[in-house]
Amino acid sequence: MAVKELTVEEKLVALAKLQIIDSKIDEIETLRGELPIEVNDLEDELAGLNTRIGKINDEMKEYTDEIANRKLAAKQAETLIQRYQEQQNNVKNNREFDALSKEIELQNLEIQLSEKKIKEAHHSIDAKKDFLKDSEALIENKKKDLVLKKEELERIVNETSKEEEVLRKDSDKAKVNIEERLLKAYARVRKNYVNGMAVVPIERNSCGGCFNRIPPQRQSEISQRKKVIVCEHCGRILVDPALIEEVRESVKL
Repeated sequence: MAVKELTVEEKLVALAKLQIIDSKIDEIETLRGELPIEVNDLEDELAGLNTRIGKINDEMKEYTDEIANRKLAAKQAETLIQRYQEQQNNVKNNREFDALSKEIELQNLEIQLSEKKIKEAHHSIDAKKDFLKDSEALIENKKKDLVLKKEELERIVNETSKEEEVLRKDSDKAKVNIEERLLKAYARVRKNYVNGMAVVPIERNSCGGCFNRIPPQRQSEISQRKKVIVCEHCGRILVDPALIEEVRESVKL
């Protein structure tokens, strides 16, 4: 549906109304502050910590399995040593005796290696347990923080959600009466500034946004409401203070 042709003054009124409504929405979002981001960050951090704990538990299981395998290998080596020692009692020559001695030596080395690996695995498990304990404590603290921030966010949302819903509908309605070219310019300027102010009044002979001086002739043109005039310094749309007050009174926010 085509936007009906408005006078310049009507366009300025529509823009000022949109700015007042959007500024109120900005106030609500500011009230929430960084809470939504903080909640998401905490949830991501907790997911990462839980993944890390899962990996630690898997690694501990691997060390436990290694200990069991090494103990089994050591036991098998002891059995072989006993067998080779018995065989040495029945050898027929020195060559057979030396060969069995070599096998016994190899099995003793296997036992020593297993004992070393078992000791290292126990040290690794102890280190993982300490790390696990610290991680679990950190998770508990993060969970408490998350609960508090979620409660705070929920409280603010409950207090402001109805008002915000109405304001966003009003903002959409206000946009209907503004041509696309002006809407794009308005949105672009709002995005450029932290306070989101794209439509500002003249204050003390200066731009209400960047506070640069506005020449008297330009102020006179602004007050006549016959042209859409932007600040040559910051690009904001300039309106006279009386128009802002009239619109603010009609909006009643």
